[in-house]
Amino acid sequence: MRYSALSLVKNALGRNLGWAPVWREPEPRPHYDVVIVGGGGHGLATAYYLAREFGIRNVAVLEKGYLGSGNVGRNTTIVRSNYMLPGNEPFYEFSMKLWEGLERELNYNVMLSQRGVMILYHSDGERDALIRRGNGMWMEGVAAELIDREGVRRMMPFLNFDHARFPILGGLLQRRGGTARHDAVAWGYARGADRLGVDLIQNCEVTGIRREAGRVTGVETTCGFIGCGKLGLAAAGHSSHVAQMADLSLPIESHVLQAFVTEGLKPCIDHVIIYGAGHFYISQSDKGGLVFGGEIDGFGSYAQRGNLATAEHVMEEGVAMIPGLSRVRVLRSWGGVMDMSMDGSPIISPTPIDNLYLNAGWCYGGFKATPASGFCFAHLIAKGETHPVARFFRLDRFERGHMIDEAGAGPQPNLH
Repeated sequence: MRYSALSLVKNALGRNLGWAPVWREPEPRPHYDVVIVGGGGHGLATAYYLAREFGIRNVAVLEKGYLGSGNVGRNTTIVRSNYMLPGNEPFYEFSMKLWEGLERELNYNVMLSQRGVMILYHSDGERDALIRRGNGMWMEGVAAELIDREGVRRMMPFLNFDHARFPILGGLLQRRGGTARHDAVAWGYARGADRLGVDLIQNCEVTGIRREAGRVTGVETTCGFIGCGKLGLAAAGHSSHVAQMADLSLPIESHVLQAFVTEGLKPCIDHVIIYGAGHFYISQSDKGGLVFGGEIDGFGSYAQRGNLATAEHVMEEGVAMIPGLSRVRVLRSWGGVMDMSMDGSPIISPTPIDNLYLNAGWCYGGFKATPASGFCFAHLIAKGETHPVARFFRLDRFERGHMIDEAGAGPQPNLH
């Protein structure tokens, strides 16, 4: 079924009884050309592009829970490409361009809202750093604007411009950045992959990876053994756990990243705002809730919930930037399990094991990268060659010393 205004009217007149299921519930087949472990945004996007762009349709996506139950449904929905380093900026801009055509391609409303992303600065040093970032963006053909204090005040008068320690002096704006509906992204890619013949297997946990003569031949699951020609791992925060089943140790750690949402308010925040004084970011959802988050909890965990110390820290940052937040009630919080790499940048790479491919280490950047990650991972699996915009994301860069340290924090995951 193709979604359109006509289909809405037709089904409304039919008491909405004619809608078809969004995807099938198939039983797993004995063998697939490609098996993707992980039914989140990256895994579903990979399966979609394998079928759509490369004609590989004998594909299965295995998810131990329900589709979209991981990080793709547990984030703050921000979409942007305002990076600086050559290893990151072309990749995230490629993703941004895919975002801009995604709804038409998938025939699904992912609620992309290009409301603009503003990074605030509080000192001359931070201003110079953002000028460097903006120049790096322009060198890749991506528009960026340095906004002075009064320009920011006109756009966001509710900010605390005269904070004693962190006065707001200006910001760097990417107008094409914004937000998208996280669940809808997973549903849209799942529907698109299913329509192209991909099998989406829910409640199917991978318990082992079978190898013969050093080559991956399939996976042991709670639904039985499933053979495959190629195996792609897109298991987000559980990547190291799954890779260990093939005796592969990864240079990542799993940390929890919390997010929060408030009660519904009238429209008050028109942009995505990132607080330069601390890792705090906020936007307003279509339902009126303020969605915000901060830093990872800083210790290894597989729990989808965080600790109160980090929650308190995030609230303090938010009130320091927007004093009016102190009068707003927080309804709920949740946590996503981040696979934090040693340099804060992702991994899209073949592995030393034949037929095993890795998509991991997304740290804070996983949601915004969903389209490009899926496209580049599909390209790698289908052709055995790294896509040009992902050429810096090799697994062996840690061994070779070619880090992509966007934050300049050094080789320690909890500092990114």
